[in-house]
This record gives sequence, structure tokens and C-alpha cells, in this order.
Amino acid sequence: MTAALLLPRSLALTPEGAALVAEIERYLAGLPATARPAVPYVCPLGSAVQAWNAGYPVPRPTLLDRLVHRPARPVPVTVADHLRLTSRYIGAFGWLQGALWDSAGRVCILGAQAGVLVHGYGTPDTVAWARTQVMEVLHATGRPVSSPDQYNDRPTTRQADVHHLLDRAAARAQSLGL
Repeated sequence: MTAALLLPRSLALTPEGAALVAEIERYLAGLPATARPAVPYVCPLGSAVQAWNAGYPVPRPTLLDRLVHRPARPVPVTVADHLRLTSRYIGAFGWLQGALWDSAGRVCILGAQAGVLVHGYGTPDTVAWARTQVMEVLHATGRPVSSPDQYNDRPTTRQADVHHLLDRAAARAQSLGL
């Protein structure tokens, strides 16, 4: 690591300070790999970079799945987990209005739910229950629409609104034990 990465731009590094930083870097580089702490990279904004499905097991095909050439069984997730994963998926790949997905990988609410399902998290029934929870929140908050997709495509809807909606729906689903 260089000194520029360690210090804010407003601080001036003296020659003595630069020598100390170089000495510390040499010391750390000389440590065996087992003595170095394994810490995640922390971005300048202060949050660790994570995959959208962090904390959930990756679906793995069993030997029988490989023998009969079928996909792995989906990872069972609750409706609340599915809604949280949907929000993370939108955060990771980007949000879109007017289409399920585009060539850049951005998705709408339904596209994100389909992406979560295709990656092996939950079942079509989980998605249906999740959409019901989203509709319940939309109607309870005075936004009567015929589907979550209609809300997604409204000109006044923003990505933050979608994340907030999914978060409220996940909280509702969790409180109902779904």
C-alpha cells in the first residue's frame, strides 16, 4: 500500500513520515501469509464490496443432478429473504424502467425477481408470495396499482423508491413469518 492511499489528501507527508510508512510496509510485506489478517477490501466510502448474494449458499448440483443433467435444487429462502435479494440484485446490476432487462444488465422489479430465481434462490411460489407482499405494501401506502411492474414503470418512481418498497415488503413478510 502506498502512503497516498493511507492519508487524506489534505495532509502533507514529511520525508520522515514517508520513511516510516515505507518501513512499516517493508515489515508487513515480510510477515508470513498466516500472520497477516484476512480483511475484506473496504472501499473509500466505507462499505465492504460484496456480491449481491453474500450470506446465502450458492446452489450446488449433487452427483445425481450431474448424472441426469439437471440443474441444482434451488436454495430455500423465505419470502422476506427473496425480497431482500431482489433489492440487492437491483443494487448490483442497476435499475430499469419499461423493460425486464437491457443489454447493460439493468433490471426492473420483475427482472430482478427472475434473476434471483434463475440464480437458484427460491421457487416460483416464493416469487408469487413476494409479489403479493409488494402489492399489499403498495395498497397499504395509498399507491393502488394493478401490479408492481406498473409502479416500477411510473415516471415518478425512482430507484430509491423501489428499494424502500422492497424493504417494507420484506419487513411485512418477516413479521408474517413468510
